[in-house]
Amino acid sequence: MSVPHAKTVPATFDANSTTRALQFASATLQIEADAILALKKRISEETGAQFVKAVSLLLNCNGRVVVSGIGKSGHIARKIASTLASTGTPALFVHAAEASHGDLGMITASDALIAISYSGEAGELLAIVPIIKRMGATLIAITGNDASSLAQFADVHLNVKVDQEACPLNLAPTASTTATLALGDALAMALLDARGFGEEDFARSHPGGALGRRLLTHVRDVMRTGDAIPTVAVDATLYSALLEISKKGMAMTAVVDADGKAIGVFTDGDLRRLIENKQDFSTLSIADVMHANPRSVQPDQLAVDAVDMMEEFRINQLLVNNADGKLVGALHIHDLTRAKVI
Repeated sequence: MSVPHAKTVPATFDANSTTRALQFASATLQIEADAILALKKRISEETGAQFVKAVSLLLNCNGRVVVSGIGKSGHIARKIASTLASTGTPALFVHAAEASHGDLGMITASDALIAISYSGEAGELLAIVPIIKRMGATLIAITGNDASSLAQFADVHLNVKVDQEACPLNLAPTASTTATLALGDALAMALLDARGFGEEDFARSHPGGALGRRLLTHVRDVMRTGDAIPTVAVDATLYSALLEISKKGMAMTAVVDADGKAIGVFTDGDLRRLIENKQDFSTLSIADVMHANPRSVQPDQLAVDAVDMMEEFRINQLLVNNADGKLVGALHIHDLTRAKVI
């Protein structure tokens, strides 16, 4: 018995096809936008108390938030769990079908389960709900049917009913999954605000991202130390200072006193200006031409603070002094670029 082939895509994509594709795209976006706006209105006028109760239960959960679903709802559940976890609410995803085959052991009485099923009748979820209830875990259901079995079992039910799916057959979950995802984001943002979750908290859970690097990288992590710091004594000749600048490759040298404190700085730019204004500087000492009281940062400051200072004063190097004022490091803008702070 032969299996009929799926309908093939036309070999050409003509003007009529282009028009229809754009019409479908526009209609899809409009239907899904309408679904979210309807959900917004429902929370504002009808189900706001249920939403607030859900936030309160999740905020006061002593365990973790477990988000579960199957099929398209499972994909949405996984994303909601990820958003919660990255915004201060410990969360994980458990596949509804796998839960019946051992993964239910990942859920404890201290946890809160967010069960997602648009029909509210997903057999895989209904199989584990009685066990969840018996163990004492909190159950929050997200469905499109107030009268569904899942909604009836739940401590809190959040309704994401949509008037129609974006699918022209009104079958493929589209508008309903978009509304569910938006509701999950709304829960996560309400919890983020209630927890006082800020930029530094976000950075700690995203250390590999750009924000994480900016907020977690300190000057001590990227500064040059030891022999890599270009330094000359206050009584050094200008010639010695130029050799140090050339040797260390930072286009500057610090000038330190007998106690190791930086009292001045001399840069390549200073040298160019000196050449323009003075032809004979063979007898000059570094003390004659250095900039006194150089700009500096401390090792425990955020590297992004050093970036801000460089931008404000239009400089490419900074000295790093400890709390006693002694020179302990040097920082070039290229160091910050390599560390991806900028």
